[in-house]
Amino acid sequence: MVQRILTFFEKHSFGVCTYLGERFNISISKIRLFFIYSSFLAVGFPLIFYFFAGIVLDIRNYVKRKHPRTIDL
Repeated sequence: MVQRILTFFEKHSFGVCTYLGERFNISISKIRLFFIYSSFLAVGFPLIFYFFAGIVLDIRNYVKRKHPRTIDL
């Protein structure tokens, strides 16, 4: 049951933690725990950052798919 819940959230999340983990070479689970604990301490501010970063990453991926670089052609 727990594995199904984890799989659901991994498929439908924005990928912010994955992006930050790969970018800064940090474990993804540590970043997720940071967002969870800091959202309790900071009364939800990290969640606002998470959703904003998710929207920015989605727009960035959309632009990359629409406009390939000349090097890729």
